[in-house]
Amino acid sequence: MRKIKKSVAIWIVILVAIILAFYILSMDKSSKSKDSHENTDSEQLEGDFIRGHHGGRLLSKGDFQIEVTIYEQGVPPQFRLYVFEKERAVNPDEVKLTVKLYRLGDRVEVIRFQREGGEYLLGDKIVEEPHSFNVEVLAEWKGETYRWEYSQVEGRVELTPEAIQRAGIVTEIAGPAKITATFELPGEIVLNADKVAHVVPRLEGVITEVRKHLGDNVMKDEVIAVMDSRELADAKGEYIESVHRLELARTSFEREERLWKKKISPEEDYLIKRHAFKEAQITCQTAKQKLITLGLSISDIESSIRKPDQNIARYELKAPFNGVVIEKQVAVGEAVKEDEPIFVIADLSTVWVDVTVYAKDLNIVQIGQKVTVKTDILGTETQGVLTYVGSLVGEQTRSAKARIVIPNQDGIWRPGLFVTIQVVHEEITIPLAVKAEALQTFRDWDVVFMRVGDLFEVRPLDLGRRDREWVEVLGGLSPGDKYVSKNSFILKADLEKAGATHEH
Repeated sequence: MRKIKKSVAIWIVILVAIILAFYILSMDKSSKSKDSHENTDSEQLEGDFIRGHHGGRLLSKGDFQIEVTIYEQGVPPQFRLYVFEKERAVNPDEVKLTVKLYRLGDRVEVIRFQREGGEYLLGDKIVEEPHSFNVEVLAEWKGETYRWEYSQVEGRVELTPEAIQRAGIVTEIAGPAKITATFELPGEIVLNADKVAHVVPRLEGVITEVRKHLGDNVMKDEVIAVMDSRELADAKGEYIESVHRLELARTSFEREERLWKKKISPEEDYLIKRHAFKEAQITCQTAKQKLITLGLSISDIESSIRKPDQNIARYELKAPFNGVVIEKQVAVGEAVKEDEPIFVIADLSTVWVDVTVYAKDLNIVQIGQKVTVKTDILGTETQGVLTYVGSLVGEQTRSAKARIVIPNQDGIWRPGLFVTIQVVHEEITIPLAVKAEALQTFRDWDVVFMRVGDLFEVRPLDLGRRDREWVEVLGGLSPGDKYVSKNSFILKADLEKAGATHEH
């Protein structure tokens, strides 16, 4: 009997242990299941909404659910909607769906859907950027009507009136504008060949002074170098001797003329003296002209007569006009030849632009046409006039040469600099344009900021022709829209500070 009681007690203990173990395992399983469910919900909840299995926004009412996505991988962005009941896919053909987008500026877009493939409904319109709007989703299924609303905002900035004024933000109305259609040609700054002088000595000699060096400015008739020349000494000596012979011939002629008039001397002697005087005049004039040809001024020539003790071999080389020394090939003590260029002086107050004109543009480029010359390297531009268009087309380049003269008082346009020439093709009126300075970049788009009240929102644009002031708008903006035309970069900076995201 004692053994039986003991056996029963053991079985009771075992039974209790089994019950307790089962209860503990059940509680643990329930806890794990609960934790797993909470983690799943937590993973689906992103931002302010729950995401579905396709990464879209999950809208729910009771057991009925719609997942809203905007698909744009390799295709223009369009809505794709997935429908579920108790997390099971619903036949898309059984559901009627409409989405309304309320954009900034009271613009409403209605999108309707039809089945695409086997699992989703595809919207019938492309969803234009930015994807910033209030959304209304309407669904009809099994005789029931469902409605959801939510907001999706991106690329938008709000400023107070005071902040707008402080930032100097200026707005304009998008509309028609006149633009100047241009095309560009390559060019190079070169010296104005009409204002370049190669200074040669005109006679042989030895350099004794060099007063100007490379890069120095010179004035017209300023002495740039001095040399001694035996040839000049001979020429001056010849002139001085001819002057003295002329004086002697004049004196003899005048004396003989007086004697002939008094009938003291025969006429033949008078005529001989007169002829000798004329010859002396010619000889003196020839010697003087020779000195002038060598570059001496009248005052220099007369000085050689008045100052017989001066160095008659001294020869001064002078600048022919105002300019800059761009080449110097001489040093003190160097012997030079009469035809050897020792200085090159250029007047850089104007320069030429050599332009390459392609054959297809020759009917547009004309002499007298106003053009714009600009350089991105220096970030500057100037206006000029086409003064020459070549008559020949190169066999290799298939282009002709044209020339522009541009002012260069500040010396900005340096010969050798490559430039771009903008040639006006025509002036045309386009139906919709914005100011060029209004454009900003946002992501990979060219945008302007549209203004509605105190709200500013990016508007990606399709752009066409442009000039320096206006840009043609082919899409993304409507006539009458108000946009920021000045200081829009401040709005872009605010967006970048806020870390704008592309939310679908």
